Amino acid sequence: MKVDAEIAVSDPADAAKLSRAAEAFGFDCLWVNETKHDPFVQLALAAANTGRISLGTSIALAFTRSPTTLAYTAWDIQNLSRGRLILGLGSQVKGHIERRFGLKWEPPAPKMKEVVLALRAVWKSWQEGTKLDFAGRFFRLDLMTPFFSPGPIEHPDVPIYVAAVNDGMCRVAGGVADGVHVHPLHTPRYLREVVEPALSKGAAQAGRRREDLTVAASVFGVAGETEAERRKTREAAREQVAFYASTRSYRKVMELHGWGDVCERLHALSARGEWKRMGPEIADGMLDEFVVEGSWGEMGRTLEKRYDGVVDRVRLYLPFDGTPAWKEFVGGFRT
Repeated sequence: MKVDAEIAVSDPADAAKLSRAAEAFGFDCLWVNETKHDPFVQLALAAANTGRISLGTSIALAFTRSPTTLAYTAWDIQNLSRGRLILGLGSQVKGHIERRFGLKWEPPAPKMKEVVLALRAVWKSWQEGTKLDFAGRFFRLDLMTPFFSPGPIEHPDVPIYVAAVNDGMCRVAGGVADGVHVHPLHTPRYLREVVEPALSKGAAQAGRRREDLTVAASVFGVAGETEAERRKTREAAREQVAFYASTRSYRKVMELHGWGDVCERLHALSARGEWKRMGPEIADGMLDEFVVEGSWGEMGRTLEKRYDGVVDRVRLYLPFDGTPAWKEFVGGFRT
C-alpha cells in the first residue's frame, strides 16, 4: 500500500514548497483538489519543484471542461513532470454544475465514461499522429489539425482515476479507468460490500482484470499528541462528516449502517441553513466508523492496519502543511 498526502492551499504559490516537503518526507503522491483554486496551476508548480513524487488531482472537475481542454492541460503537466501525473476526475453534483458553473446537468455515469474514452482518443491522435475520430452520446471530436496538435511526448500514458461513491460510477471506473478515488465519507465495510463488488462487475463487463485497477482512499483523521489536541480535530471531523452526510448522493453509505434517518435529518438541517445543529447528529459510535485517531506516529500504523488489503493507496483527509509531525506519520506507516 502507498501513502499519499493532499494539500488545500489558500495561495496556489504554496504548492511549490509543500510539494518539496512531501517528497522529502517520503510520500508517494501529492494530491491537489479543485475547490478555491485551479488544481493544474498547483501541479505545474509542483512538477517544477520535485523529481520523484507522483502528482495528482483529487479531483479535477470533468464536466466543467471539454475533454479536449482536459487533454491539453493533462498532456502538458505529464510532460512537465516527466510522467508523474495521475489525472483524477470527478463529476461534482447537479446543484454546483447548474448553479455555480451555469452548465447543463447530464447523466453523470455514462458521461464520465465518455469523458475518459474521449481523453484517450485525443491523446492517441497526438501520440501516434492518427486521425481524431470519437463519436459518443455527449461528445463528437473529429478535428485535430497538425497546427493544434502538441505531438508525442516521452510518457504518453496518463493514468485516469474516477471519483466514485455509488454503484453506477464504480462500475464505470471498473470498466474504463485506471483507478478510483474513494470519497472520505466511507467506511471499510462500505468499501468491501458496495464499492469492491461494483468495481469488479464493471471490470468483468469490460473484459478487464479487477487487479489492474488502483483504489485510492482519503480518510478522516484525528491526530494529536494529547487528548486536548485531538478533541478539537475530532469535532472538526464530526462537522465534516455531518456536512457530507447531508448530501443525498452519499445516502447509501449511511444506509448500509442503518443511519438513513440521520441522513434525512441532516439534509433537512442543511436546507434550512442550520449548520451548527448538524454536528451533534453524528454520535461518537458513528464517527468512529469514519475516522482514524491517535498520535501522529500511531496514525500511520493504524491507517496501514485498517486498510491493508482494502485499498492500494491511502491518505489522511487533512491538509498537508509540511510540519515535522507528517514525517512522523510517514515513519509510522512504513514500520
